[in-house]
Amino acid sequence: MAEKHIYQLSTDEVLAKEQVQTSGLSAQEASKRLAEHGQNKLAGKKKKTTLARFLDQFKDFMIIVLLVAALIAGVVVHEWADAGIILAVVILNAVFGVIQESKAEAAIESLQAMTSPSAHVRRDGEVVIVPSSDVVPGDVVLLEAGDVVPADLRLIESANLKIEEAALTGESVPTEKNINVIADEAGIGDRTNMAFMSTNVTYGRGVGVVTATGMETEVGHIAKMLDNQKENQTPLQANLAKLGRSLTWLILVIAVIVFIVGIMRGTESPAEMFLTAISLAVAAIPEGLPAIVTIILALGTQKMARHNALVRRLPAVETLGSTDIIASDKTGTLTQNKMTVEQTYYDGKLHAAADGVADTSKLLPIMTFANDTKEQADGTLLGDPTETALVAFAKQHGFAYQDALQKTPRVAEVPFDSERKLMTTLHALPDGQILVATKGAPDELLRQATMIDEAGSARPMTAADRDAILATNHELAVQALRVLGMAYKILPSLPETVTPASIEHDLVFAGFVAMIDPERPEAKEAVAEAKAAGIRPLMITGDHRDTAQAISERLGIIPRGDSAAVISGRDLDQMDDATFEQHVQDYSVYARVAPEHKVRIVNAWQKQGKVVAMTGDGVNDAPALKAADIGIAMGITGTEVAKGASAMILADDNFSTIVRAVKAGRKVFANIQKSIQYLLSANLGEVLTLFTMTMLGWDILAPVHILWINLVTDTLPAIALGLEHTEPGVMKQKPRGRNSSFLSGGVGSAIIWQGLLEGALTLGVYWLAITFPIHTSSAAIHADALTMAYVTLGLIQLFHAFNVKSLHQSLFTIKPFGNKAFNWAILIAAAALAVTVLIPGFNGLFHVTELDLIQWGMVLGAGVLMVAIVEIVKLFERRRQK
Repeated sequence: MAEKHIYQLSTDEVLAKEQVQTSGLSAQEASKRLAEHGQNKLAGKKKKTTLARFLDQFKDFMIIVLLVAALIAGVVVHEWADAGIILAVVILNAVFGVIQESKAEAAIESLQAMTSPSAHVRRDGEVVIVPSSDVVPGDVVLLEAGDVVPADLRLIESANLKIEEAALTGESVPTEKNINVIADEAGIGDRTNMAFMSTNVTYGRGVGVVTATGMETEVGHIAKMLDNQKENQTPLQANLAKLGRSLTWLILVIAVIVFIVGIMRGTESPAEMFLTAISLAVAAIPEGLPAIVTIILALGTQKMARHNALVRRLPAVETLGSTDIIASDKTGTLTQNKMTVEQTYYDGKLHAAADGVADTSKLLPIMTFANDTKEQADGTLLGDPTETALVAFAKQHGFAYQDALQKTPRVAEVPFDSERKLMTTLHALPDGQILVATKGAPDELLRQATMIDEAGSARPMTAADRDAILATNHELAVQALRVLGMAYKILPSLPETVTPASIEHDLVFAGFVAMIDPERPEAKEAVAEAKAAGIRPLMITGDHRDTAQAISERLGIIPRGDSAAVISGRDLDQMDDATFEQHVQDYSVYARVAPEHKVRIVNAWQKQGKVVAMTGDGVNDAPALKAADIGIAMGITGTEVAKGASAMILADDNFSTIVRAVKAGRKVFANIQKSIQYLLSANLGEVLTLFTMTMLGWDILAPVHILWINLVTDTLPAIALGLEHTEPGVMKQKPRGRNSSFLSGGVGSAIIWQGLLEGALTLGVYWLAITFPIHTSSAAIHADALTMAYVTLGLIQLFHAFNVKSLHQSLFTIKPFGNKAFNWAILIAAAALAVTVLIPGFNGLFHVTELDLIQWGMVLGAGVLMVAIVEIVKLFERRRQK
């Protein structure tokens, strides 16, 4: 026979199993068990040192390629300047990565900072307060409203105990607890005789025996799932790795061809041709790309932080932009995690909460009298979320309940009981009579009611009244509203015995209130905007199916009445992975799910080739947060485990921030794409120039020319392109998806023809300088031609930077000078290039000559021609698309 679960044991069996009496452990035994089981803490991952983080930055494929290029340039060819520049860029990239990661971690640590709660335990027969970290298996723990449960407990005493378990189960309403044995297998949310670590006591009191601590708790099991969850490569990382591999092979092929052709021609020595091939490789590799991508991501991260989105890992910024699916937790993310009165029913009619309650109705006094909410000096309401919602509603509509309670103080009560589902309080009226105020489940209340309140007067209740009340109650329940009935009666004096049987009968039904954990005001708009952007929102919750469907309909996640789009965790258990993956697109709402279900949901969508973002705040969300392409945790209500598993944290817990972050992610991708288009087309122009010069036997540009052009044109302008404003309509486009690349959407073809154009214009200027020289000396002619080719190749790239501000739109319709950082970058780069020609002393260092006005005119004309040709091609492309 299989061993019983702890919740299937009686209280005596639990005490025997844990070898403890109700008086608790002795201090000596507690110390012994603490040494045996360790502290009651979740095992945290060892933090990486700064050096380890720095070394991690060198695992990227492109970085490895650059390091190899630097090694060859320095050791083999002795071009130490080349090697130094490449290494400087690589180190700069690594430093950027470490700084950003450290800043994010520091911010998160401050966000996560919270004091460790204490626990009331019985030791040696007395109640003592110990740090929760010192709680051990077998400890007898006392719970009351406001406590955080320190470990997993099997309850042995319970008095109206309610525990809010949203962080673990996703249930927005506190769970009523008892000590009854549960015979059958039960999920976490249905183990009503258990209390779990990190959950919150909202009502009543209880006593429990610790059955698990630390990593052996339910929270600990989720932490273990996190450790075993593989972290996915982001689309950005995959794109860069793929691009790096493609470029490397292309570069190697071209370099080998140049080297072989040069040797076959016999005009250059093998060493000189090897140097030429290396120079060509240096020209082709966009060595600044990793650093530029990092900088653009860092800038995007800083901007998102100003909008309350804290990014832990840089690639997460861009991943949001490619998101196909946002799988969102309901409680606290899409909803407010705060019960709110939405409708009232009295005088035979439903009323919107915003309309208030008529003065003749008894609803407001009853809902605040039959209520154990405590109000602090600052106005904060403490107690059961349902009861605090009633008091908040009464206060909102001007009912001075505290003054009313002073005039009619509570003199007796019949506490809430989960079996009869009612609560009653008795109050002394000024004339000596007793007011009985009762609230509870409407159907139970109706069984005890014989009268009905109508416009402030009581009359006998008819069968038609009962039918109308029950029909309205059912109508609201279908909408997932929680309905509480209110009733009263007047007694001439306080009875000698106050029991349910003596008090709760012949009541006057006053009406009821309908409550719900409402959606966030901005969430519905955010869902609509996500849909317009081609993103499919999913809702994943631990709530019951009806509640999940009602909330998702109100948010616009699914159409009204589309119950087929809702699936429960139990139904999910009956599907194997293959079947679920086949039908995953049928479902948008997942109800009553467990942590392992959430991971299955994320994995199933990923196998469909979708980029999945998962939002959540509870411990139960953490494994899926880590499994998703980007996990987004809530900063205020989010648990420590959820934050640690996420790639991004919302400091304001605002769902609409996610949509702003998606927009920022799309902008980041577009700007990285612009930088790549700029860099690769420029480098292709350089490769074509060098390759053609080599093939034709012309004088070729020296490595110092190529390196200086790369230094002044590949850095500041490319970074400044990362600051371009968001292009219109970015949130009206479909997600580009997992299989897209930086070269998709016409960028790849643009790089090729624009790079060829740059090379052709540069070679054209060189040819003109040779064909129509201004000097007679052959050496001077070739020196001028090489100088003009050098300046043209540099300046034409700066002109082209304006072209790539938009792939399809005309330069003159997108505010070409609207980006101040870009304007300064172009001016500084142009000045750095011009100084090598115009300032005496630099000429010899860079092997260039001074140019006259005609020669400068030819160089600048090539740059203008570059812009003009690209504009004409864009014009034809726009007409063809129309």
